[in-house]
Amino acid sequence: MTSRFNPTRRSFLTTGAAALGAASVGGLPQRAWANTPVSLQLSWLHSTQFAGSYIAQNRGWWADAGLDVTLLQGGPNAPVEPPVVSGTALVGISAADYTAAAVEQGAPFKIIAVAMQKNPFAITSLAANPVTVPADLEGRKIGMALANTPVLQALCTLNDVDFNAIEIVPTQYSPQPLVAGEVDCLLSWETDLPVAMTVQGVENTTMLMADHGYAVHSQTYITTEDSLANRRDEIVALMAGEVRGWNAYREDTDAATDLTLQMFPDAGLDLETQRLQAARQVPLMFSDLTDANGFGWWTDDTVADNIETLKLLGRTVTADLWDRSILEDIHGS
Repeated sequence: MTSRFNPTRRSFLTTGAAALGAASVGGLPQRAWANTPVSLQLSWLHSTQFAGSYIAQNRGWWADAGLDVTLLQGGPNAPVEPPVVSGTALVGISAADYTAAAVEQGAPFKIIAVAMQKNPFAITSLAANPVTVPADLEGRKIGMALANTPVLQALCTLNDVDFNAIEIVPTQYSPQPLVAGEVDCLLSWETDLPVAMTVQGVENTTMLMADHGYAVHSQTYITTEDSLANRRDEIVALMAGEVRGWNAYREDTDAATDLTLQMFPDAGLDLETQRLQAARQVPLMFSDLTDANGFGWWTDDTVADNIETLKLLGRTVTADLWDRSILEDIHGS
């Protein structure tokens, strides 16, 4: 199973922040009247990773649709799936591999939207000694959590790379082993350790695994079959707000970052780091596919690619795990 969240994965994105004021950023105030209460379970701690949701809430788009949305913070001790199964959260933000694992154990989930069109896993290396294609991994030392070994094995299988020719060095989720020369590269997310090194002035490069066949939908929205059957209107309204929020995020990631820090002044978020993270998320979340069909979209072909990659991770799923009907209602397809 992949390591979705290491408890220290965000540590380099939450340092040196200066708390900002609480004024809204070009948005409307929260509505005062009563609406239907629903919760959206986030997959990690508050940061610009979820800024599209913050925009939707701040500008009152959910309230206008009759919803009173609570954004439930995730974290190392707050998994996404249990609140969604129990009904505490109407929708949760997960990843296809974790959803597949839960479904294998009997959870009645459906993936209803895909925020990250490209999986954020990347191989990060120093610019002076770059890893630019999977074959470059042979003969190199890679720092990573051992729990992510299946991820590296899948990448090697997809690209005919000799997995045994790579030396895995167990490391904490930190750029330090790479900067110190203890390893040649790191398995990381595109939007965190490379961002931290860039902010620290360390020249680095990333090889996005999604560009080399690693197809696992990430930051996916999940709900239960029962909720789809009985609370469909609420789900459509919730996801329509998400669509509007993320489209607004794309238009101005700096404003989205400013709003994040204003809404969560005690989260210890660093403005420069968060702004860079926000900008680097855009090409992961938007593509020709979303430009043509709308935020969150996928096709039968992208699902087929996911199924094949998930098999390499030991997860067997079928295409009916994905249900596009909510997006079809929102985007008019």
